Amino acid sequence: MSISPWLQDLQGLLTPVIGVTTLYIAWQQFQINQRKTILERYERRLRIYQRTVEMISVIVRDFKPDIHDLFKFSADTAEGDFLFGNEISEYLHEIYVHAISLHTANFEYRDFTQTVPENYDHQNVVDRMTAEEKWFIDQPKIANEKFRKYLDISQ
Repeated sequence: MSISPWLQDLQGLLTPVIGVTTLYIAWQQFQINQRKTILERYERRLRIYQRTVEMISVIVRDFKPDIHDLFKFSADTAEGDFLFGNEISEYLHEIYVHAISLHTANFEYRDFTQTVPENYDHQNVVDRMTAEEKWFIDQPKIANEKFRKYLDISQ
């Protein structure tokens, strides 16, 4: 019993069909992996944004940043150097520097019930505290604007 010619043609087409199907599956896997990578990067960026907003909120709550919170903020956002452009790395550093400055001014501050150290300039300390407090009050909106281009998914 011989195989009919049309069945032989179908057998000949089977190998290319399997090859094309395999190629299509591989392409789909590649696309899925690309999307997964983008999603993972987005989630890591979002965590840094959330930590930044949280730190700003903690500082604005009473304007007395705890040094341990500042160190933790720096460690929690260190990955930002690799996930964002330079502008975000610089901004995270700027937040840290302003928070340290506010912390230092709070540490130096003396009221009328405390002994005043030699060369203490009360007005200078109060002015520094006020300037840093004003800077932090503006930061929630600024942080949102700076992170927007990295986190906006409305496009």
